[in-house]
Order: sequence, then C-alpha cells, then structure tokens
Amino acid sequence: MDSGEAGQARGEQRTGLLNGFAAYGMWGLVPLFWPLLKPSGAAEILAHRMAWSLVVVGVVLLFVRRWGWARELVRQPRRLGLVAIAAAVITLNWGVYIWSVNTGHVVEASLGYFINPLVTIAMGVLLLGERLRPVQWAAVAVGFAAVLVLAFGYGQPPWISLCLAFSFATYGLVKKKVNLSGLESLTAETAVQFLPAVGYLVWLGSRGEATFGTQGAGHAALLAATGVVTAAPLVCFGAAAIRVPLSTLGLLQYLAPVFQFLLGILYFHEAMPPERWAGFGLVWLALSLLTWDALRTARRNAARIAAARRTAAVAPPAVDGEREPAA
Repeated sequence: MDSGEAGQARGEQRTGLLNGFAAYGMWGLVPLFWPLLKPSGAAEILAHRMAWSLVVVGVVLLFVRRWGWARELVRQPRRLGLVAIAAAVITLNWGVYIWSVNTGHVVEASLGYFINPLVTIAMGVLLLGERLRPVQWAAVAVGFAAVLVLAFGYGQPPWISLCLAFSFATYGLVKKKVNLSGLESLTAETAVQFLPAVGYLVWLGSRGEATFGTQGAGHAALLAATGVVTAAPLVCFGAAAIRVPLSTLGLLQYLAPVFQFLLGILYFHEAMPPERWAGFGLVWLALSLLTWDALRTARRNAARIAAARRTAAVAPPAVDGEREPAA
C-alpha cells in the first residue's frame, strides 16, 4: 500500500470513528429530548416517532435513490413477516424507553442497554445453539448476579431494564435474519408501523386528547423532529459500520448507556443507593470481561491470519508435476 492509499485508509477510519461517536453520542443524549415533548404522553410521542420516522427515511431514500431492495422484499413473505416482528419488538422498546425517561427512570433505562450484550449472548446460546468461551460464561454469570442484586435493591426485578434489554436483543436477532441495511430496515419497519401510528393519532384527535397543534408551533415541530432524532444516529451508525472494525464498534456501543447513566445521576438527580451501585458494578465487571475476551480473541485471529499470509507468501510455487490431481 503506497502513502496515498494509506492516507486515504486513515481518513476513512477517522470518518468512521467520528460517525460512530456521533451515533452513540446522540443515542446517549436522547433522554434530554423526550421531556421536551410534554405534555404529550408516551403513547402519543411513540406514535409521532413511528409516523415521522417513515417520512424522514423516505426522503433520505429518495435522495440516495435506493429502492431496489423494496421490490425484492415484497416478493418474500417470510422476510416480510420478520420485518413485521422487528417492527413490533422495536415499538415495544421505543415505547418503554420514552415512558421510562419521562417518568424518572433514566438510570434504570441505561441499565437495560448495559446488560443488552449479556442478554444477546444468552439468547445466542438458548436459541441458536452457540457455544461460549469460559470468560463469556463467567460474564453471563456475573450479569445474572447483578440482576439479582438489583432486584433486591428495587424490591422487585428491574423490569424496565430487562424489557429494554430483551426487546432490543430480540430486535437484533430478527434484523440479522432479515439482512437489510440500517436505513432500509428502518424504512421497512416504520412502513409497518405507519398506519397503526396514524390511526392512533387520528383517534386521539377525535377524542380531543391530541397535543399536536394545540401546544403551539414549537411543540408541533418538536413532535415532528422525532423522525430526525430516530433516523440521524442510524445514518451515522451506517457510515461508521462500513469504515471501522466491529471490535471498535463494540467498544463504542458502551458510550450510549454511559451517557444515559451520567444524565440520570447528574442531570435528572435520580437516586443511587448502595445496592444499586453494587448491581451496576457487577454489570460493569461482566462487560469488562466480555470486552477483554473479545479483544483477546480478535488479536489471536489477526495473528493467525497474518501468520497464514506469511506462510503463503514464502511457500514455493508448485510445478506442474507436483500438482495434485483434481478430485
């Protein structure tokens, strides 16, 4: 690789990192946005988010002119069914998250995204028959202990955290089977959500309970901006995913719950009794084990690939008489 190509590669990686920081930073700071939409309730905010997200991603797709995937998708009923499941699961995730932020449970919501990697691993074992390395087993066990400690601290299981973690892990599993890019997947999912969302908003308006247009133009603009708030980090994430290694994205994903956790404590002044600190400490220990194991495995794989390339480079070429006969 010459200096020009190396410089271009470094520039691409730098762009990817900036987009990754932007994506997870926006996801981490989004708790600041949902309270601005009061007096709208969580269900109304959710419906606006679903409806306006389709408008925003539709405009983006018109700009980039990527519609071929839609024709293929409508011819595949199984994938359409999986898209509908993904839409239902992410609707639950969005709704619980908005409700939790606007009712003073930002810290508990952040916990859901801290334990999400552990839940994803557990689902891989239970549903896909994946085999775990010993360190991964240890991380899952520590994560389970953390949930028990937090259940003791709350006086009940941390339902908000578990709901967010399991719904997002399920969403990720279904999206993996659908195999669409982030922007295209969001378009398909919000297309499923759109009519129920608009129907709910019309019904709410018929009862005189809708806040859109009744709280001033600024409030209406903020409700419409839910589409941008949903799509913008996803576009940045897509730009990062094609430019930086998965191991780097895996580390960046912790930025969002860290920001949410800090906002919950420092901005929203939510309580953190000792047992909650203990539970979070165990979760962070489990995530540290996962991160260490992932980095170690990535280094080993990279070393193995480099060794194989060196061996192939120094191996003498086979002459015609030494070639093995074709099977």
